Amino acid sequence: MNWGQCAQDRLSEIAKCSVDETGVTRFPFTPEHKAALSVIRSWMTQAGLKVHMDAAGTLIGRREGPLGAPTFLIGSHQDSVKNGGRYDGIMGVVLGCLALEKLAANGVELPFSVEVLAFADEEGVRFPTALMGPRALAGTFDPAVLAMKDNDGVSLRRALADFGGDPDGVEALARDPSTTLGYLEIHIEQGPVLQAADAALGVVTGICGIERNTVTFTGDTGHAGTVPMDSRRDALVAASDFISAIHNAALKITNLRATVGALSLHPNVANAIPRNVELTLEIRALDDTVRDNFARLAWSAGDRISGLRRVEFTMERTYEQPAVPCDSKMVDDLEAAIATIGQTATRLPSGATHDASAMADLCPTAMLFVRCKDGLSHKPEEFATDDDMGAAIQAISSFLGSGLKASR
Repeated sequence: MNWGQCAQDRLSEIAKCSVDETGVTRFPFTPEHKAALSVIRSWMTQAGLKVHMDAAGTLIGRREGPLGAPTFLIGSHQDSVKNGGRYDGIMGVVLGCLALEKLAANGVELPFSVEVLAFADEEGVRFPTALMGPRALAGTFDPAVLAMKDNDGVSLRRALADFGGDPDGVEALARDPSTTLGYLEIHIEQGPVLQAADAALGVVTGICGIERNTVTFTGDTGHAGTVPMDSRRDALVAASDFISAIHNAALKITNLRATVGALSLHPNVANAIPRNVELTLEIRALDDTVRDNFARLAWSAGDRISGLRRVEFTMERTYEQPAVPCDSKMVDDLEAAIATIGQTATRLPSGATHDASAMADLCPTAMLFVRCKDGLSHKPEEFATDDDMGAAIQAISSFLGSGLKASR
């Protein structure tokens, strides 16, 4: 059987569970989500899994192991961004199901139970929260988020209940760490590293920590034609100095990303000097100490620039998510499994957040990245080849059948 082609066919099939045909738009607890679960259920059934949906809307397919054996989890998310691609998230569910189907076809018995998890909401597009499914399993779910509403005024509680979930039963989903072997997530890389390395597969070393800061420069406005250049207190000039300084500093630090992604200024007219500029500074790094040190460097740069430009400067951290290292033994086992199929794995960090970041509070985690064309993601042009997905299926099967067994 051509497992990679099968994966491609399944991804084409479920891509039709979308609001329209411009890429894939599939938000949680919608008719498109319900249609997708029907398709995923058929994949799980074909792999010989027993299927049910839990209280948080996660579709779970279980392959039972020996009596009393622990459980290994494979998962990813079914939802998409607006007009996204057909691989992000859902590919991990497809490949997990196919790997178990391949093991069953080969008559391989496992000394543990396995579950494939199709989480409802990782993207956080419909509601101002995300990762409810994995957080519920990890015991870190905050029931207060159930009151959050989408743009139509529908609460998460109501949407989940109408979908067939049980808002009041989500907290009870917490798993016992002592009976959970680990969690593996398969995902397209969403970046260009694997393509540059000519590698089909990559093993993730960890998920970067993230922080967001609001940075403000405040000077003085005035008429663009009458205020001399040497007496101006131009907030935008200070902000541009800061942006350049941040970019240049980040270039010198391995595995760190710094981005100014939003900027607003006042009075924002053609014939007036900008008095106030507010921008966002997002910092991502695999090491939280490196991230924190860079934030301090950014504050020092802003303070220095504000003095030179004679403007005021503030920087306030508005969001923080710690880095999540992948389990070193699982990383080694996954790399060894890839070697058994004649592939060389590239180790790399994940700059994006995934369901694995929440699952790490429950059990050891690992991530397998699959090369994607030109590093494109969150857009219709997203693409992974049959061959690369086929290699991933082989690697997952090998990991479950030998590497994981040998290390636990």
